[in-house]
Amino acid sequence: MAATIVTRKTDWTGIIFAAVLTLVIVFPLVVVGTWAFTNVWRYPSVIPQEFGLRFWNQTLARADVWSSISMSLTLAFTVTALSAAICLPAAYAFARMDFPGRNLLFFSFLAGHAFPKFGLLVAIAGIFLQLNLIGTFWGVVLIQLVGTLLFMIWIPVAAFQAVDRRMEEAARDVGASPFRVFWSITLPQAGPTIAAAILLSFVGTFYETEGAWLIGAPQVRTLPVLMISFINNQPVIQYGAVLSVLLWVPSFIALLFARKVVNSGSFARGFGG
Repeated sequence: MAATIVTRKTDWTGIIFAAVLTLVIVFPLVVVGTWAFTNVWRYPSVIPQEFGLRFWNQTLARADVWSSISMSLTLAFTVTALSAAICLPAAYAFARMDFPGRNLLFFSFLAGHAFPKFGLLVAIAGIFLQLNLIGTFWGVVLIQLVGTLLFMIWIPVAAFQAVDRRMEEAARDVGASPFRVFWSITLPQAGPTIAAAILLSFVGTFYETEGAWLIGAPQVRTLPVLMISFINNQPVIQYGAVLSVLLWVPSFIALLFARKVVNSGSFARGFGG
């Protein structure tokens, strides 16, 4: 019996599409990264006439840059910690308990992402103005908490629902306390996906711009808000490029962390895969 040889045709359409998509995503990043390390780049030259760190020295010498970095990190840690403390118990309740209005309340957390964000922020700003929260640290914290609900409710709910109930029941049968069952069985299975939710919340909060600008300005200035100010008010493009590269650092660290903590199998199980 002759063996059948199957030849696979090269999917040139997919390759071209992937190449174009990569170019669209990567090219702007390459340009911005090049500007950050350029001293002189004049038209019509395709490559810079002079590379260097002059604008890094000038940017990092500014006190407002360091204060905005500190503010962004403080906000990100505060919002992520509060969101975890509030949302993770709620996510566990949604995943494991049945109570009146459960589905309606659960889907209501998606409502904030179903409408134009800036319109919602303007409405909230009107309320915050009456509460004297405009231009305050805690006003920005509250507005950024809204943006973490999708990550910190929906993803952990899926993670808790994916935990093997048979293992939990077996542990209870041998006398383990509810806390011991949660700590030894539930949390290790749901933990990687919950870590992903926390990571997404931290990075999303660090990069959040609209709420920080609308609620916090001018007293509370984060790094993204400062970058926009640099781009709008500075005639030299390198200042904004340097701040853009600085903003890439949290994403890079987050990706390294995610690679160690969140493997594809556990993440898929957290989504019910």
